[in-house]
Amino acid sequence: MMRERRQIVELWEHGDALALATLVRVEGSSYRRTGARLLIAANGDYAGSISGGCLEAEIVRKAQWMVRAGATIQRYSTLFDDTADIPYGLGCGGTVELLLEPAGTPEFDALMEAMRASLHGETQFVETWLPRPGERLQRTVQSVDDVFCLRPDFADSSRNTFCETLEPPQRLFVFGAGDDAQPVVRMAALLGWSILVVDGRAQWALTERFPEAEQVLVAPAADDLRIGSRDAVVVMTHSYEQDRAWLAAVLPSRPRYLGLLGARHRSALLVNEVAAMLDWTLERACAGIFAPVGLDLGGDGAEAIALSIVAEIQACHEGKLGASRRMAPEVVTEMIAKYGASRYLQAQCAL
Repeated sequence: MMRERRQIVELWEHGDALALATLVRVEGSSYRRTGARLLIAANGDYAGSISGGCLEAEIVRKAQWMVRAGATIQRYSTLFDDTADIPYGLGCGGTVELLLEPAGTPEFDALMEAMRASLHGETQFVETWLPRPGERLQRTVQSVDDVFCLRPDFADSSRNTFCETLEPPQRLFVFGAGDDAQPVVRMAALLGWSILVVDGRAQWALTERFPEAEQVLVAPAADDLRIGSRDAVVVMTHSYEQDRAWLAAVLPSRPRYLGLLGARHRSALLVNEVAAMLDWTLERACAGIFAPVGLDLGGDGAEAIALSIVAEIQACHEGKLGASRRMAPEVVTEMIAKYGASRYLQAQCAL
């Protein structure tokens, strides 16, 4: 959905927008959630989607006619029943209500400016009073500083309003610019995330190696990165010393997701040393770390590992994370007792 927001804003900035469709209510099941949007250009181009491909052609074809008198609510059935009062059967199992509004109005421009601001890191709260007989579309936009005050998307039929929070894109910090970091960046970019790649090796941290990343940085100071509680971090430099340094620098920031690439015994050793460096208990250090990184999806190779990493971050972002491989203090203790710190470090040096 974030990638679609980028595409919608880009199309709007070209200056040829005709109408905007927003999914504001769902009854039963629907392919898309409320807040999904479709922006239609005057030449027939469009960005975004409000269904699984069933409604888009209909809306694009009729958009100019439907908004000729201003914003309007259109209702579509996704049921199989051809005898229903709403005859547009799509087979998804419910009904959807779409807000269609013409481009170029103050209300439209306010929403598009809010969408653009959200892509630049500003959280926006938007409340839209939906049009109905005798009442025109109205909209207010407010910048939200306190993320704990955010409200989910909903349509209030009693007040005839649609409320939504436009959050900034998920930020992903990838510490490590090796070949296996490239598919992680590519997959994250497909979701519309903001990606920063960091490595201490200038010959690897090159913009041309990561064209989808917003920034590729060579060993900046951790404070300069300003990692926050909504961010996701993956530490995958393949250098024990770099991993340890970055883990110690990032862990106090308590990002939403902090994944550590590597075998469980290697991760256990790193966490043990970093806990000592920070003067933290193992319990405190382990509470913020996913290791081994990624969901256990099976498969092998850089692309499969990248998929598991991005999937776990996405699940964490959406609050859908079930069983995951979180680091636990007892695992750290067990692995160090089994392998021994000095023996593992000697093995690292021999590689």
